Amino acid sequence: MRYDLVIFDNDGVLVDSEPISNRLLAGYLTELGHPTTYEESVRDYMGSAMHRIHEIVEQRSGQRLPAEFDETFHGRVFAAFERELEAVAGAADVLKMLAAQGVPYCVASSGSHERIRVGHRKTGLDVHFPEGVVFSAEDVGRGKPAPDLFLHAAERMGVAPERCVVVEDSGLGVQAALAAGMDVYGFTAMTPEAKLAGAAGYFGTMTELPSVLGL
Repeated sequence: MRYDLVIFDNDGVLVDSEPISNRLLAGYLTELGHPTTYEESVRDYMGSAMHRIHEIVEQRSGQRLPAEFDETFHGRVFAAFERELEAVAGAADVLKMLAAQGVPYCVASSGSHERIRVGHRKTGLDVHFPEGVVFSAEDVGRGKPAPDLFLHAAERMGVAPERCVVVEDSGLGVQAALAAGMDVYGFTAMTPEAKLAGAAGYFGTMTELPSVLGL
C-alpha cells in the first residue's frame, strides 16, 4: 500500500535523543527523591509527554514534582543536545527519498515544539521540516497513548487516518497510532519488537524503512 502521509515520531526515530534525555530524566528524578535508573526511565517514560511523567510520579509517590520541573529538565536536555545530539543514521536520506517521490511527511512528537526545533537545528534536519509539518503534544493537550496527536497531524495535513502510516519506536506511540486507526511500523533500534506489539512490521535501521513502506 502506498500511503498518502508518513508521520514520524521524533525522539529516537529522527534524532538519537532517547539515551540523552532518559539519562538526564533518571538523574533529575533521583535528585528530587524519586530514585530512578536509566533503564527504569526508558521503561516507564520513553515516548511520554511531560504531563505523563508528572502523573506517574504523583501516582507512585503521592508527591507532586516541583513547579519548575519542566523548565529545569528542558534546560538540561537542550544543553546536552547542543553538546551530544546527532540525527539517527539514515534519517535524512529517508526524508530526501520521500520528498523526491512526492510522498508527504510530517513529525508528531510527545516533545514540545521547542524541543523538536532545538534537536532539528542541531542535527541539520530542520531543512526537511518547514512550518506546518511539525506537530507536538502541546497542540492537543494529551500525549501518547491517546490518539489525539496523530489525528491532529492527519487533519492538519489533509489526509484521512486510514491513509497514514506512523513510524514509531515506543509502545505508547504504537498504541496511539493504532487508536487513531493508522498503520504503524516499529523501529527496533532501542525497543524490542515485543514492546511494540501491534505494529504492522518492524525494522532495525533507517536504511530498511523505504522498502518497509513500499517505496
